[in-house]
Amino acid sequence: MVNNVTVLGSLNVDTILRIARLPKPGETMPMSDKNNAGGGKGANQAIAAARCGASTAFIGKIGDDENGKMMLGLLNESNVSTEYVETSSEGTGQAFILLQDSGENSILIYGGANQTISDEDIENAREVICSADFLVTQFETPILPAAKAFEIAKESGVVTILNPAPAKQVPQELLQHTDLITPNETEAEILTGVHVDNPASQHEAAVKLQELGAKNVIITLGSKGAFYRVGEKEGFVPAFKVRAIDTTAAGDTFLGALSSQLKKDFSNIEEAIVFASRASSLAVQKLGAIPSIPTKKAVEDALK
Repeated sequence: MVNNVTVLGSLNVDTILRIARLPKPGETMPMSDKNNAGGGKGANQAIAAARCGASTAFIGKIGDDENGKMMLGLLNESNVSTEYVETSSEGTGQAFILLQDSGENSILIYGGANQTISDEDIENAREVICSADFLVTQFETPILPAAKAFEIAKESGVVTILNPAPAKQVPQELLQHTDLITPNETEAEILTGVHVDNPASQHEAAVKLQELGAKNVIITLGSKGAFYRVGEKEGFVPAFKVRAIDTTAAGDTFLGALSSQLKKDFSNIEEAIVFASRASSLAVQKLGAIPSIPTKKAVEDALK
């Protein structure tokens, strides 16, 4: 069975600046390389879902510029439906990624057209929201339209997945309509006040997120793995050990791959996390966000 996944999210063109390490205040240092690639958390997640086998549609905005055309082309090449990608008078979103030799990155984002998504855009996309199995969103687009989208989704029995990144406080009405929330350990701490660094704190943070309104929780822990709490069932899935070259799209690949495999009743949560973790481990071994996202066949071959 093929999952129908609709992603409400951001479309950014990434400028990747390769550096040995982060510069200190006042320091000038050379870059070893510079290149551009498609990205944005929304686009990454949608393309990951599509490449991993989901029938995927996108709700978002681009500028009337070359970057917008580039992003539209990347979505179409990956068989993501762009019927609900609108054009804004603002420029297409951009991200500037400081990629260190260690593989770690720091990211600066210009929201641009992404920040012009409105309640009207969500209402116009009602049909594609209601026909989905899963609706996925993040915080690189405005929160209030996301809350409206989740409310519409729940009216039609669509499973909602919230990736609370970049982390910020979440309105109660959004959490109450969230079936699965997927923070990393930093985001979990911002949302709950719990410093997540061991199994006890993973449990505590997940329970707090459920108390705030989210029904189920996955806390991603980078190279360590992922902790999940579905209802009262908990577990931990270790990560695959690889040498990371660029971690930019690791979390987005995980989430998109997860949404392509997860059953609506979460009965295969552990298997879906293993698949998503494998997809993420392949993504971090290549440079760039969208260029690094693997296909379903690549993930399945790596799991054998």
